Amino acid sequence: MDSVALTTERLVLRPPTEGDIDAITVACQDPEIGRWTTVPSPYAREDAEEFVRLIAGWWADGSEVVWAMYADDVLVGMIGLHNIADHFTGAAAELGYWVTADARGRGYLTEAARAVLDWGFGELGLVRIRWQAVVGNIPSARAARALGFRYEGLQRQALTSPRGRDDGWMAALLPDDDRTPVDWPVL
Repeated sequence: MDSVALTTERLVLRPPTEGDIDAITVACQDPEIGRWTTVPSPYAREDAEEFVRLIAGWWADGSEVVWAMYADDVLVGMIGLHNIADHFTGAAAELGYWVTADARGRGYLTEAARAVLDWGFGELGLVRIRWQAVVGNIPSARAARALGFRYEGLQRQALTSPRGRDDGWMAALLPDDDRTPVDWPVL
């Protein structure tokens, strides 16, 4: 699949390149990113180099699509549709993201995610987009809820990372769901 860029009112989303490696390396020094995601910790420049290389391959084979989020030419996060898989009844994927420390609380994530969700449902024809996070990741859960995801439950010891196994929250969005936020029992 050919990579694409997406634009929103304040953001440009594009696949990261070698020119983004230093910014990704700096961003991933934030302990909150390492705490809640599967990025290596400690995070080295070589990790960012490998990440950028992997993303190019994922775009090429259509297994994942990942964008760097830029506001005024400054990296503010990463967002992607992961584990894209065709099933008998249509394709599904998982929404994943992180936001830099300086960019949190500015609405960049929900703005970018709306564009990614629309693209995934429209261009890829996805029939389900899933979200999951380690139990306790309240900021991620609030963002998913704001995007209209419906909470589906707790997965015991289902999420793996270099830290080991964690319990995870799970939610999903379908193409014709009303994206108005609904109550979640964990928020």
